[in-house]
Amino acid sequence: MANARTRSRFTLPGLSTDEGKKVVEILQERLACYNDLHLTLKHVHWNVVGPHFIGVHEMIDPQVDLVREFADQVAERIAALGASPKGTPGSIIALRSWEDYPLGRDIVENHLHELDKVYDGVVESNRKAMEDLEELDLVTQDMLIDHTAELEKFQWFVRAHLESASGTIPT
Repeated sequence: MANARTRSRFTLPGLSTDEGKKVVEILQERLACYNDLHLTLKHVHWNVVGPHFIGVHEMIDPQVDLVREFADQVAERIAALGASPKGTPGSIIALRSWEDYPLGRDIVENHLHELDKVYDGVVESNRKAMEDLEELDLVTQDMLIDHTAELEKFQWFVRAHLESASGTIPT
């Protein structure tokens, strides 16, 4: 139950309070997802080993930085909508619908296969959020469209490391 400090008493012009609350719910899930993703990416950065280590190690940090920026943009949008963004570890866990990243120290190929699955989940859930925002708030939808384009590019980077000359990704 929201207390007076977290309850939305206003929203942005052109949105009803109920619409603002729906947008906040969607964004709070995105915030938890982005916070989880940037922590997972950093975990991979610290734990990847083996051939091609340095290429992957250095490829990950720009992804971490941009996903952290996405989280900040989402949190600021939640605040602009009159709500309190929840960025605590407990809020990430409470909103998770996905499994925790399964690998610790492991070779490049194994991490990239798992990271590809992570990106599948993030991109799919962003697309669902964008669909939910279609009739609700186009400004927020536009922000998620921009984020998703970058996330898809990062997934392409991951897949390019895994792809064979024939265009397949071995499992």
